[in-house]
Amino acid sequence: MARGTQDIVAALLASYEKFGVINHVDGLNLPTKEGVGSICAELLRLLFPGFFEDHVVHSSEIAEKTGCLIERLRPMMETEVRRSLEFGYQQGLATKCAPQDSAQVLEEFFRSLDAVRELLVQDVEAAYRGDPAASCREEVVLSYPCIEALSMQRCAHVLFSIGVPLLPRMLTEWAHSRTGIDLHPGAKIGGGLFIDHGTGVVVGETSVIGRDVKIYQGVTLGAKSFRRNQDGSLVKGLQRHPIIEDEVTIYAGATILGGDTVVGARSIIGGNVWLVDSVPPDSIVLMEGGRAVVQNRLRAAADYQI
Repeated sequence: MARGTQDIVAALLASYEKFGVINHVDGLNLPTKEGVGSICAELLRLLFPGFFEDHVVHSSEIAEKTGCLIERLRPMMETEVRRSLEFGYQQGLATKCAPQDSAQVLEEFFRSLDAVRELLVQDVEAAYRGDPAASCREEVVLSYPCIEALSMQRCAHVLFSIGVPLLPRMLTEWAHSRTGIDLHPGAKIGGGLFIDHGTGVVVGETSVIGRDVKIYQGVTLGAKSFRRNQDGSLVKGLQRHPIIEDEVTIYAGATILGGDTVVGARSIIGGNVWLVDSVPPDSIVLMEGGRAVVQNRLRAAADYQI
């Protein structure tokens, strides 16, 4: 080993000893980003048959190809699920599954994919019908970042609900890094969500989003504050993020915070609004004089030409 390399190694070893919290040595294997990336790519092929192939997929062969995809995905996912469960078990994380349950977890996951596709059909339709720039549904699937982000979130939500640690967040972060849309796997998202443009959208873990909601770029559904235990650590597992009811539209740059904040159905939240209180159904919320002003959407429509 060269002298210069020895000096660098010595410095890093000293750092490893001093700052051990970001070491993972002599422990269990963790899920890998490379493995998760491969899983995400294969899941997209499974959820949208024929869209991500370099050749035409004929209806006569789709059953065989689907079976082959599942058989290829199963060992890839089993490895990462098992590693996640082993880590969770070792760390005493609140998980419903033991490491030996990985095969059962996968069976439940694969059996949920038809329900995931049912939601994704609604998402694609919402984007196509909600964007006059969308020329066809194929364009939506191939090029709209919200579809990729929602696909991974909906798959990750299944694993999250089963109780798998680590892996669900890695799935959504794969999509986040590619799309700029940060959807936590714990969020409960109804069908027909259209995230227009999408860059900078953040949806927190305990957010609840109803059906046929439309969100523009830069929107945050976040926490208002964090309760702490006596030792100063954060209290986990509480409802921290807002509830967005059906058919709500949230324009660019709006920030909606708090676990007790409910945005009533069919409401419109204007651009750059800062909202920390609930609003009733059919509201319109705009910033005026540095504060959020809530009006009845139907009465305000003529004034604001909504």
